[in-house]
Amino acid sequence: MVNEFKLPDVGEGLTEAEIVEWHVAVGDVIKVNDPVCDIETAKSVVELPSPYAGVVQELLVEVGTEVQVGTPIIRIGDAPAETSVSEPETSVPEAEASVPEHEEAEKPLTLVGYGSKEDAVVRRTRTVSAPAAAAGTGVLAKPTARKLARDLGVDLATVTPERDDGVITTADLENLTSGPSSSTEPAAPVGGERREPIKGLRKQMGQAMVDSAFTLPHVTIWTTIDVTRTSELVATLKANRDFAEVRVSPLLIVAKATLLAMRRTPIVNSWWDEAAQEIVFKEYVNLGIAAATPRGLQVPNVKGADRMSLVELGTAINELTATARTGKTPPADQTGGTFTITNIGPFGIDGGAPIINPGESAILSVGAIKRQPWVVGTGDDERIEPRDVCTLALSFDHRHIDGEAGSRFLADVARIVEDPSTALLF
Repeated sequence: MVNEFKLPDVGEGLTEAEIVEWHVAVGDVIKVNDPVCDIETAKSVVELPSPYAGVVQELLVEVGTEVQVGTPIIRIGDAPAETSVSEPETSVPEAEASVPEHEEAEKPLTLVGYGSKEDAVVRRTRTVSAPAAAAGTGVLAKPTARKLARDLGVDLATVTPERDDGVITTADLENLTSGPSSSTEPAAPVGGERREPIKGLRKQMGQAMVDSAFTLPHVTIWTTIDVTRTSELVATLKANRDFAEVRVSPLLIVAKATLLAMRRTPIVNSWWDEAAQEIVFKEYVNLGIAAATPRGLQVPNVKGADRMSLVELGTAINELTATARTGKTPPADQTGGTFTITNIGPFGIDGGAPIINPGESAILSVGAIKRQPWVVGTGDDERIEPRDVCTLALSFDHRHIDGEAGSRFLADVARIVEDPSTALLF
């Protein structure tokens, strides 16, 4: 019996996805819930577990292909009676060469909702008399290497693999594109162009930003402040044993200041419902942290951030951003946000006017912290000293958040970041 696994709806209400990487090859023996591939939707990269057990007979979709939900992507047949997941791999006749088609994969993460996975996929050694052609290219290559080759416009037939088994890896392509050339022929003219389809996360985020920018009347205000005391607090917390497992940064203090300032100006945590002609006041804060990833901008959010201690908030932010950088943030972590912070400081940028995320009414931008001359003291004690200086900028929906409310909120955030001890007043 042969089963066709069709691309499922992964619960996001989406209609298409791209095959990013296959975790199995033809001939592999797999069990129910073993991961077969990674797919990229408009929201994230997720791992698909197999609903069938048996032997992989055919991969129906190449890496990099975008397919509709319901499209067959892999065929899985019944395992031969003499082969089971607990038996040793099939022996290979001495007269024939065995060519492994995949490196041994690390134990993958379990897709939420599909249960735990105890054992890795069992690979059967396939016996061939010559290197097999992979994906119609005539050469052996890892799926990630094929995708990179397409992006770079490199013909895999021209790449010399470093591995003894002749499989081309991404490292071979990186060496090819970055290493010095040993050719004595004249160098080809440099320049040209490369095209990359707009799809997946980049397509969704791009459309969301266009919709937000041209449907919400954005207003942006900013203030530049002395954050030396926050820098000192960060250093103190790093030495505190309660924060031993937390990556403490000024962003954590800004996040906490934001949550505290919302108590006086809750309208920044509301949303203008155009269809219902209502302002929806959120009595909880799902704090979004914008993160740049290889697949585009993601904004995972900390659910119930307003109810967390500083340690809990720091831990949650660390975990969310670490996952976001891999491009595999679950869709549930990217929906339901009520307010966003975007930290552009690590890129050396002083400030900017960020675009509000759909479904929200305000976004706070945190610029780079730089050592600058600053006037301190008053009267006869006034003097110039080197201080840590930072610019905070707030964009908000001016339909229901007026200048007074926006300014009060930003001033409160700035006051706490300038002197964290004032947090006791909120």
